[in-house]
Amino acid sequence: MLHFDDIVFGPIKSRRLGNSLGMNILPSKGKTCNFDCVYCECGWNKDGAVSGRRFPTGKEVEEALESYFSRLCAEGTPVDSITMSGNGEPTLNPDFPYIVDATISLRGKYFPDAKVSVLSNATMLDRPGVLEALKKIDNPILKIDASSDELVEMINRPNGHYALSEVVDRLCQFEGNFILQTMFLKSPDFNTAGEDALKAWYEIVRKANPREIMVYTIDRETPDKRLSKCTVEQMQEYVAPLVAEGYNIQIRG
Repeated sequence: MLHFDDIVFGPIKSRRLGNSLGMNILPSKGKTCNFDCVYCECGWNKDGAVSGRRFPTGKEVEEALESYFSRLCAEGTPVDSITMSGNGEPTLNPDFPYIVDATISLRGKYFPDAKVSVLSNATMLDRPGVLEALKKIDNPILKIDASSDELVEMINRPNGHYALSEVVDRLCQFEGNFILQTMFLKSPDFNTAGEDALKAWYEIVRKANPREIMVYTIDRETPDKRLSKCTVEQMQEYVAPLVAEGYNIQIRG
């Protein structure tokens, strides 16, 4: 499974974000997440339970980022996007707001045309400073894979309290200035594109009204081996009603 040991890595070619410099602001050598998604490329949470791990501090992230930016700039390496994702959920880092401010400042110094992106499951929007920090960046990419609490339990397997309606209400606080990310997949236990599930997902989209929607499917090895991916043609069919309503939707197979 995919894990990152360094705070900054890449750039790598991203399906969605171009020449993307990655940031892992979570502990190295394992996974740290409050979801345990059946499709996660980082594997199961239990497999990432390594002793002695800790979050890098805001200062450590800032220093690593400046050193890396300085080297890439000197080499003439282009950067389209600076993307926080890494070994789990980046907003779990207690210094997340500080890290966002430092990243924006260093982006302006070294790569002013690059976009700052965060891939998040949107569960920590009620933590002080997280929502405000995500509003500052170019691309807050926020995940909703399942359109009911029952599907969330089967697909995302949250650790602790999770209520989809509460998350959707917090997404509304972006006033449309965010990107919604949804994974379409199937297993013997569920189908995220079943008729009822799709109708409920449409209503979530209409309520949260994101400026853009990214839909995609399985691309790498998954911890649950029973999963099956969807085709681009199938996903085009799934999102057709929203496209007709004028939503900007990217599809990645």
